[in-house]
Amino acid sequence: MTESQETPVTAEGEERQHRRIKSFVMRAGRMTEGQQRGLEQGGPLYILPLADSPVEYDQVFGRSAPRTLEIGFGMGHSLLEMAAAAPEQDFIGVEVHRPGVGALLNGVLTQGLKNLRVYDCDAIEVLNRCVADGSLDRLMLFFPDPWHKSRHHKRRIVQPEFAELVRRKLKVGGVFHMATDWEPYAEYMLEVMAVAPGYRNQAADGAYVPRPEERPITKFERRGERLGHGVWDLKFEKLAD
Repeated sequence: MTESQETPVTAEGEERQHRRIKSFVMRAGRMTEGQQRGLEQGGPLYILPLADSPVEYDQVFGRSAPRTLEIGFGMGHSLLEMAAAAPEQDFIGVEVHRPGVGALLNGVLTQGLKNLRVYDCDAIEVLNRCVADGSLDRLMLFFPDPWHKSRHHKRRIVQPEFAELVRRKLKVGGVFHMATDWEPYAEYMLEVMAVAPGYRNQAADGAYVPRPEERPITKFERRGERLGHGVWDLKFEKLAD
């Protein structure tokens, strides 16, 4: 997941002028043998380069299929499980944490999956440069960094500008699926998305949806459940222009 790696697509004032905001904060980490194997053997096969024009993913995967992109897959457990459970769909993961990329690719190699590819760079760059408008069936953002302090809220990835970027990349009827275990951030996400043009909240009550069956429960989430922590899922569907 993205507990410690997300920052916003834009910033305000002088900060906007003096540095380009990325979708992550780089974190160091040691490599296990399996993670190193994933990078060395799986990297040349499954890591996609950052392109300067929209990628023809039908050529990458060798077929036309429903396509999901996940931003910040962490160690990749959920994305790997989802790809294995839905071989008829294609999945693209974006993550800068090298041990996480290696762990995911090691799983891809071990399970022999053919429907998963990876970017190991800034997700905002991937969306802007590699993903064609109207090409994704789903975009997932699970457990991004909530940036708890009020003065850091501008660093949250879910901002009006990001919502618009995601909307452009989704097909009509495509879904932006978010999940967080921090209730104030869930409320903040709901506030942003409720006024974002071109979306419909799929929740019957206009708030949160029950945990979708297709989103695997992580060890982190199970531990939180035992401690009485909640998780909030939001699904917003792209409307026709």
